[in-house]
Amino acid sequence: MDATYRFEAIEADVQSRWTAARVFEVVRDDRDKFYCLSMFPYPSGKLHMGHVRNYTIGDVISRYQRMCGKNVLQPMGWDAFGLPAENAAIKNGVPPAKWTRENIAAMREQLAQLGFAYDWSREFATCDPSYYRWEQWLFTRLFEKGLVYRKESVVNWDPVDQTVLANEQVVDGRGWRSGAIVEQRAIPQWFARITDYADELLDDLDKLDGWPEAVKTMQANWIGRSTGLEIDFEVAGQDEPLTVYTTRPDTLHGATYMALAADHPLVAAAADTDAELAAFVEECRAGGTAEAGLETRDKKGYRLPVEAIHPLSGEKLPIFAANFVLMGYGTGAVMSVPAHDQRDWEFATAYGLPIVPVVADAEGNAPDIGRGASADKGVLINSGEDDGKDFDAAFNAIADRLEARGVARRKTQYRLRDWGLSRQRYWGAPIPIIHCDDCGAVPVPEADLPVVLPEDVTPEGAGSPLPDMPEFVNCDCPACGKPARRETDTFDTFMESSWYFARFACPDADVMLDDRAGYWLPVDQYIGGVEHAILHLLYARFFQKVMRDEGLSHADEPFSRLLTQGMVLSDGAKMSKSKGNTVDPQALIETYGADTVRLFTMFAAPPDQSLEWSDAGVEGAHRFLKRLWRLVADHVDRGVVAPAGTAEGEAGALRRKLHETIAKVGDDVGRRYTFNTAIAAIMELCNALGRVDDADPAQHAVRQEALEAIVRMLAPITPHVCDVLWRELGHDDLLLDVAWPEADEGALTRDSLTLVVQVNGKVRARIEVPADADRDTVAAAARADDNVARFVDGQPIKKTIVVPGKLVNLVV
Repeated sequence: MDATYRFEAIEADVQSRWTAARVFEVVRDDRDKFYCLSMFPYPSGKLHMGHVRNYTIGDVISRYQRMCGKNVLQPMGWDAFGLPAENAAIKNGVPPAKWTRENIAAMREQLAQLGFAYDWSREFATCDPSYYRWEQWLFTRLFEKGLVYRKESVVNWDPVDQTVLANEQVVDGRGWRSGAIVEQRAIPQWFARITDYADELLDDLDKLDGWPEAVKTMQANWIGRSTGLEIDFEVAGQDEPLTVYTTRPDTLHGATYMALAADHPLVAAAADTDAELAAFVEECRAGGTAEAGLETRDKKGYRLPVEAIHPLSGEKLPIFAANFVLMGYGTGAVMSVPAHDQRDWEFATAYGLPIVPVVADAEGNAPDIGRGASADKGVLINSGEDDGKDFDAAFNAIADRLEARGVARRKTQYRLRDWGLSRQRYWGAPIPIIHCDDCGAVPVPEADLPVVLPEDVTPEGAGSPLPDMPEFVNCDCPACGKPARRETDTFDTFMESSWYFARFACPDADVMLDDRAGYWLPVDQYIGGVEHAILHLLYARFFQKVMRDEGLSHADEPFSRLLTQGMVLSDGAKMSKSKGNTVDPQALIETYGADTVRLFTMFAAPPDQSLEWSDAGVEGAHRFLKRLWRLVADHVDRGVVAPAGTAEGEAGALRRKLHETIAKVGDDVGRRYTFNTAIAAIMELCNALGRVDDADPAQHAVRQEALEAIVRMLAPITPHVCDVLWRELGHDDLLLDVAWPEADEGALTRDSLTLVVQVNGKVRARIEVPADADRDTVAAAARADDNVARFVDGQPIKKTIVVPGKLVNLVV
């Protein structure tokens, strides 16, 4: 055996053999299945260390499960649509399709170099018409059932790029790319009724035992189910009341003004005859639609010439158009209780409005309204007949009185809003709708799907080119045959990433999903960044439930277990090009090899915690692999033998150490996913092997057993080098399918135990006692130790504490 670890030749040879034998392609069989999936990448053209970490975690889990006898599916594909490709195309003057597919080819090669065990026969990109055809098909089914619909919605509109911007793309009120002042504009948008599934999405979180509690909490908060009261405030001189929704009717006595969204009909009516108000409305529309932005924005308002009537006191309350209320949330009207809502307090303070505390703490102390609002629940004050009631009593009493008058209704409401599906951009899947002047919106017939996006197009930046392409837009109405227009909006890219996991089960099916999805779904282990904890996971859960209800799948949830990996940091900051602190995985592979990169990323930190980059750590991982190679080479030079089955003396102690390590590593890798501690335990065992007397046949046999176990335990993490070492240790079978080592319970049995002896809690000695020694025998051995006797110094022993298997404490 060559004594030098030559990773370049090793990794190229092993990967070529895997590819030739197609060892990672899987089909259904009688074994228990294990579907392991990492969130697929956007094809930016180059892997970064976040990719490497995410996909190595998934690969370790997949390979371990295969060694445990499971039928393992681990696929890979590409989240290929989206604005980044469009922007790159504008910058480089090439079609997004060309840019995207060239990047896919480059990144596929990089993933292959890392040795990931992907079933590449299932690969697809979401920009493939054969893929997005089926989401178009499902959309038409949902359209016919009323689960998708079109309505006008207020959006962030970039007047230069002529496109809708997500809230995070609005920076200080300007478009992130153009720098233009963003407008709030009402335009027709397509929506999916995800709110119809709100209760199920919330309640089924309790079934997800394999998900982090923090992620489930984030999802629950986003859905935001609350029970409250819908209250009608009469408007003086108006026929229509102002309707508000509140979860805190106990604070109703403290309402001192009303705040309306700039787009509320009452504001619009007043703005028709008030130029100053109309200007204020336009100012509000330029502020974006993000809730987070509303919270930090300076609170501004404009008083309307009408007043509301308080439903309990009958007092008149001023009504303001306000820049911190959105029409798209609730009713677009808020009853403002400045003593008990910080946003309301800030506005009231700015405009000199009354602030009346109506909720005190349990001792009856009112909050200090000069310092800010108090949202705590307590007992009512300044509330007339409701004084002294706690939250529940006040809620019910006020609700009963108002419901009896017909001006309020108990109501369950959700923070969740219907999912906006449409984008006014080019590089996305076309929405399969045809607009007819006579028939309205008509779904594209199934026989005419997919509606293929023209790919030989280079956008120029001023909106989507699709509306200006008559060959795409002009068509005949499927219902009446008259000339009609094709929908030019494209799907939100969350559409593609919300069901890709299911298509991997049957990527060549002539239907959306076939019975293979019933075998593979749900995904047993899903892995990805916590930044996707809300929207992506929520939409995927919704999509799975829709597919279930359409008879396409039997699973209620898409992902049984979820692991959210931590970020890769450099000098305490997230790696990013803008910070100039990135590390090129390709350069690392060329310098140290894929196995070293994989080993470092698994050893540096637990997968759910941030990993701090360390060049020294990479070098240390490489040194360990070279040392392991030398250990095997030295052993093989002395002769490959049969592994030990039993051993005594020093060989027995080494074998016990081996099987203790096997037990720990199996638990760390298989249950806890703490790969770093598993690697540390293997390194410690390797250190012990370095001290073995290989000239002793018994120790040589145990060393054979230990090296074989180490190679198997490291195989999921460093598969290339382990494949070669397994063969050098005398085996011809495929290491991928060799069983994970099991701890020998007999080897773990000890004849004797080493116990710590303390005197008054301080360690004074260590003693060796028979493993089956009783308490009195252990205590006597402790007292007999010379060093212990010196510290007892003839004093009477007041108490003897024996912790079996661990320690003895003598109290004098």
